Amino acid sequence: MNTQKPLADRMRPQKLSDYIGQSHLVGEGKILKDLINNDKVPSMILWGPPGSGKTTLARIIAHETEAYFIEISAISSGVKEVRKSIEMAKSYARLGTKTMLFIDEVHRFTKSQQDSLLGSVEDGTITLIGATTENPSFEVNNALLSRCRVFVLEMLSVEEMQLIIKQALSDKDRGLGELNVNFKEESIKYLATLSNGDARTALNSLEIAVEFSSRQNKSSQIKITKEHIEQALQKSNLLYDKNGEEHFNLISAFHKSMRGGDADASVYYLTRMLAAGEDPLYIARRIVRFASEDIGLANSFALPQAISVYEACKFIGMPECGVNLAQAAVYMAKSKKSVVIYDAYNEALKDSRELGNVPIPKHLRNAPTKLMKQQGYGKGYVYTPKASEEENKNQEFLPKELKNKKYLID
Repeated sequence: MNTQKPLADRMRPQKLSDYIGQSHLVGEGKILKDLINNDKVPSMILWGPPGSGKTTLARIIAHETEAYFIEISAISSGVKEVRKSIEMAKSYARLGTKTMLFIDEVHRFTKSQQDSLLGSVEDGTITLIGATTENPSFEVNNALLSRCRVFVLEMLSVEEMQLIIKQALSDKDRGLGELNVNFKEESIKYLATLSNGDARTALNSLEIAVEFSSRQNKSSQIKITKEHIEQALQKSNLLYDKNGEEHFNLISAFHKSMRGGDADASVYYLTRMLAAGEDPLYIARRIVRFASEDIGLANSFALPQAISVYEACKFIGMPECGVNLAQAAVYMAKSKKSVVIYDAYNEALKDSRELGNVPIPKHLRNAPTKLMKQQGYGKGYVYTPKASEEENKNQEFLPKELKNKKYLID
């Protein structure tokens, strides 16, 4: 057993059959497992919270498909490392071996760094596997995103976390199986719960707890208690993970409290997030969204208020901007609510996706050239400010496929 490596690294599964979690992707009959089994793995983005198994899954995919695996981190690498990896991939391709390039934290690459991957992904020189904790729709360039499949990894459940912890406790080759560790079921569940679905956090904390207990206890048996777990988590500085479950639980409670008109609860959850080190601009952005999603036309001052608070947070920062956020939270909670705009937007978006690029009515099209005019572009358009009431009433603005469709329903 190589004890120089952290327990979390030693316990990484090597085969898909040993992988715990993400059954919606790698379970029997699921898409990613089928792609792996048939050696048809496309370039992909693995999007999921920390410790959900993105790096491990990438390594397993390369192993199962017998591909050469190159791993780089977007935090410490740039275009130079990408180009070097591509040249290595070309060398292996001449030997008949495909290459998988795994880029951790791919969202941290700049546009030019992401663009440097496009050609090699396009021509199949590399199969890219990017890992990110951030929404790739916002953080990955459209050009690169369009060349990749996005697979969403879910936070590991408490039950899955317990399985991972028990494996580490029983494995004699890579884990702690050779040690006499007394770890009761309730304490295992406690660690699994506090780790917020992050397997790395759970295993690192388990290793620290075992070391801490063994130093305290001179007996051959290492007894792990809840107190040891709390100490280990504290030493790991992972009691609050901005990308973990508690982050999403708090922002959800904050949003729903404002929606429900409970100003007191809104301020409480706000302070919980700020005390835990949450980025005030993240909270301000959520309030801006709330102003349109939940208030909308019911109070036209809500959106300017939210944007003003966002600017205040940028201007003075923490801790001073906390009171600005509290003001906005109370204002949103006490404001009248309306979801007319939100519902209209979602219904229109649904039609846009389902109907595709339906033709724009010709009378609404611009006609800057003679040919366009000959094709009937702009013909029959009624200039609304100078038209009669009857003319305005009879003019259609939606495509014929959506004639008489109403999105704004009071």
